[in-house]
Amino acid sequence: MLSLIRDKKELSKQISLLSATLMYASGAYSAVENADKESASENAMEVVEVTARHTKEKAKDIPFSLSVIGEEEIKNRLHLNVEDALRSAPGVDVYSSSGAVDANIRIRGVGSLNQVNKDDGSVVVNLDGVSMPAGNVSLGTLDIERLEILKGPQGTLFGRNSEAGAINITTRKPTEEFETYGRIELGEDNQSLFETVISGPFSESLRGRLAVRHTSEDHWVENTTNGEPMTEPEDLAFRGSLLWDLGPETSALFIAERQHQEGFLNLQLLQPFGDDPSSEHTLGAFDDNEKTVERFSTEINHQLGNSQLTSITALVDTDFSYLTGFDQETAAAVFNFPVEYLRGDSQDEQTISQDLRLSSLPDASTFWVVGLNLQDSERSFDSIDLVSYANQYRDYETDSQAIYGETTVPLTEAIKFTAGLRYTQESKDYAGEYASYGMDGNYYISQDQRDLDDNYTTGRLALSYSLTEYTNLYTMAARGHKSGGFNDFALQSADSVAYKPATVDSIEVGFKRESDSLNISGAIFFNSVEDDHLLGFDFASYSSAAVNADTETFGAEFEADWFITERFSIAGGLSFLDTEITKDVYGVSGGDVMAGNEVPDVPSWSASLALNYYQPLPDFMGLSAPALNTNLTVRHVDERPADAQNHFNLDAYSKVDLRLALQTDSMELYLFADNLLDEQYQLYGYTNAIYAPDARIGAPAKGRRAGIGALYRL
Repeated sequence: MLSLIRDKKELSKQISLLSATLMYASGAYSAVENADKESASENAMEVVEVTARHTKEKAKDIPFSLSVIGEEEIKNRLHLNVEDALRSAPGVDVYSSSGAVDANIRIRGVGSLNQVNKDDGSVVVNLDGVSMPAGNVSLGTLDIERLEILKGPQGTLFGRNSEAGAINITTRKPTEEFETYGRIELGEDNQSLFETVISGPFSESLRGRLAVRHTSEDHWVENTTNGEPMTEPEDLAFRGSLLWDLGPETSALFIAERQHQEGFLNLQLLQPFGDDPSSEHTLGAFDDNEKTVERFSTEINHQLGNSQLTSITALVDTDFSYLTGFDQETAAAVFNFPVEYLRGDSQDEQTISQDLRLSSLPDASTFWVVGLNLQDSERSFDSIDLVSYANQYRDYETDSQAIYGETTVPLTEAIKFTAGLRYTQESKDYAGEYASYGMDGNYYISQDQRDLDDNYTTGRLALSYSLTEYTNLYTMAARGHKSGGFNDFALQSADSVAYKPATVDSIEVGFKRESDSLNISGAIFFNSVEDDHLLGFDFASYSSAAVNADTETFGAEFEADWFITERFSIAGGLSFLDTEITKDVYGVSGGDVMAGNEVPDVPSWSASLALNYYQPLPDFMGLSAPALNTNLTVRHVDERPADAQNHFNLDAYSKVDLRLALQTDSMELYLFADNLLDEQYQLYGYTNAIYAPDARIGAPAKGRRAGIGALYRL
C-alpha cells in the first residue's frame, strides 16, 4: 500500500509538472502572437484544415486532440504505409508482427490487450468517409492528401470500435487542371518502388484521377534452410476516381481501388534475434501469403442553401490467406516438440455501408451534423492446423444501424459548447464448425451457432474558450464503446461464448495555437476502460476463450510545428503515459494478469522530431530554381512491457530516417535511408511463463534500407 501511495504521489508530481508546462506555454503566447501579427513569413504555414467532423474546419477549432500528417510529411518522412505514419504520432502505438493482417492500434494506452477477433479493434480507419477495420493500416500511402489521427473516443461520428480514436484518411481528388507525376526508388535488398499519378478534366463537368504504385523487396529475415530471404514481399495498389459536377450545387465522386499484398510474414521468432535474424522453415512455405483489399464508393454532395446533404455508399472487400507458425527450434522451446509448426488462416469479408447526413456549411458560425449510418458485414474466418489437423471454420454476420448528431454552439464571442450523441443497434450471428482428432484416434466434428444483440449510446461534451485570435483552450468528456463478439481463436464449441463489449470514459483538457509560423498543442487526459479484451488459453484442456480486463491511463501530449526561418522548420511531439491494469484476470494465455501491471506495448515516454532545411542553389546545368531539401526524422520509444503479464520489457529504441533531395520546379533526385543507424529493435514480444518461461517470442523490425529515388512532374 505504501509503495502504491508513493507511486501515485510521483505520478501526481509528473502530471503537475506537465500541467505547469502547458499553462506556461499558453501564458507565454501573447508575446509570440504580437510578433506574429507584425511579421508573417513569405513561406508561412498554411492554415491546417481537417474533416474530423465530416466537414472542413480549422484544426484548432476542433474540441479534442488530433495529429495531422500531410502528403509532404508522408513523402519526406518515408511513410510507405499507414502503419508507418501512425508510429510517428505521439501517443499512438502499433502492436504488429510485421504482417499485413494483425495490427493492433492503441491510442493513449486504450486498445485491446489481446485482439480476440479480427473485428476487435479500438481504432476505426475511415478512408474517404468509408469505415474499414484497423487491420487495414497496412494500406499504402498512395496519393494521400492528409491523414488525421483523432484521439480519444470517436463513437459519436465514427461509430463502433472507435473507443480509442479514429484514423481519418483523405485521398487526393481529380483536379481541374491536367497534372501528372512519376516516381521511382531503388534501394538495398532489392527494394523498389514505382508510382505514377495522372489527373485532369475530361470535360467542364467531369474530372478523373488514376494512381498506381508497385513496391517490392527482399524480406529482412533469412531462411537458414538456403540462406536466402524468407520471402520477397510485393505490393500492388491502384485507385481510380471520377468527380462529376451534376449541377451548380451537386457533385458525385466515384472511387474504385484495390491493393494486393503477397509474401508478407507474421513473424514468430525465438529471441534473441541476433544481428541477422533468421528462421528455419520449409522453402516457399510463405510465398502464397496474400491479402487483397477492394473499395468501391459513391459520394454525393448537394448544397441546400445553408446546409449540405451528403450520401456515401460503399462496398469494402477484405480477403487474406496466410501461413504462420514456429520453426523447429522455436517449437521445441515452446512445446518441447521439435517439429515445424504451421497454421493457416484465411478470411473473406464483405461490408456494405450507407451513411446519410445533413450538416452545416464550412465556416458557419454554428457547426452541426445529423446522420444515419447502416452497415452489413459478412465474414468467414477459417483456421487449419497443419500438424494436428484441428481445424475451425467460422462464419459471422453483423448488422448495425445508428443515428447520430453533434453541434458546436457559440455561447459568447469567446466560448463555444459542443454536444454529440450516437445511438447504435447492433446484432451479430455466428456459426462454427470444429474438427479434430480425439484421444481415441477418431476424427470428430462439432457445430455451433450463437447470436448477440448490443444496443448502446456514445457521445461527448466539450467546452472551448478562444483565449486570443490564435489560441483556443478546451475541455472534453466522452464515452466510447467497442463491440462484443465471438472469439476468432475458439478451438471448440464451448469456447465460443460471446465476449463482453468494452467501454471507455475519457476526460481531456488542452490547448491549440495556430499562427503564421508556429502551430502548437498540448493536452492532459484520463481514460478509464471497463471490460477490454484478453485471450485466455488453457494448454491442459486445449481450450481458448476471451476474458475481460479493466485499465486506466493518465497522460499528457505535446506537439509543435515551427517555421523558424523561411528555410528551416522543426516539428515534433512528446507523449507521457502512465497505464495500469486495475483488476486481476485469471486464465489468460501466458499466465494470470495482476492488478497494477502496465498495459502491454505502451511506453511511458515517446517522442518524435522532424527537421527540414531548404536551401536554394544557384542555377546550374539548365535547372530551374534548384534547391537542396533535407529532412531528418527521429523517433524515440521508451522501454515498454511486452505482454499483459509484464513478464519482460521490450528495449527502448531510437529510429532515424533521412531524405536528402535536389529539387526543381518539376523534378526531384534524392537519397534516402530508412533506419539510418540500423537500429535493432523489437516489434512485439511474449512468453508463456507457465509452460515455457525461458522462451521469448517476438518479431524484429527492419534494419537499414538506403537507396536513391527520382520524381518528375508535368
